[in-house]
Amino acid sequence: MGRISLELVARTEESFAEELKEVKERFPCVDTLNIPDILKFDVRISEACEVAISYFSNVIPHIRAVSINSKEPFFYRDFFVKNNIKEALVILGDNPEIVSESENPCTSVELIKKIKREMPEVKVYAGVDQWRKTFEEELDYVKEKKDAGCDGFFTQPFFDLELLGKWARVLQDTHVFWGLAPVVRESSKHYWETKNSVRFPADFECSMDWNQKFAKKVLDITNTDNFHVYFCPITVDFVEYLEGIV
Repeated sequence: MGRISLELVARTEESFAEELKEVKERFPCVDTLNIPDILKFDVRISEACEVAISYFSNVIPHIRAVSINSKEPFFYRDFFVKNNIKEALVILGDNPEIVSESENPCTSVELIKKIKREMPEVKVYAGVDQWRKTFEEELDYVKEKKDAGCDGFFTQPFFDLELLGKWARVLQDTHVFWGLAPVVRESSKHYWETKNSVRFPADFECSMDWNQKFAKKVLDITNTDNFHVYFCPITVDFVEYLEGIV
């Protein structure tokens, strides 16, 4: 049986703690928390992790490569050691509207190598974006990240079982967290299509019921030691969403 992770954004430390408490009480099957570093909120990734480790032993912070200076020691090294953080997700973080505050910013591949060189005990995940390129191009990028020392991957959310199966076949010997994000409004669907190049299947419906049933199918497919899932309830109440799945 794989792991189940929940991706939650720390908007404030107080609201984040309340959400984590509710997750622990209502959904004991969720054994991992992965935390994005969203710059428009005041809570930085280290502060969010300090809150999260009181509730979860498995905490996976997202580390933005462009915020890390490639010429200096890994910025979060002491923090990881102090808080016993053993896993991290490397993302590029090069949002067009955000100017990196780091000199000599890393690429994703450079940061993977840097963490594995300086903290070999840390399990490093990288992203798979099955929507941004052709299958072959993204697979080449996956192989480059593996060669850099990456231990596993977090995918972008899936909405298509056929595409997930295609990726599952080539990543069958790899630790993968398969992404699931409910899309229940036409405006959200349009956003995913225009901003993330998502191609929804013909049977897709903007409803909570469709998204929950799809998630259950993915849980059945990915029920192995190597395959895991993470839920990313961006625009819906995570309690309502998860109650219909786990």
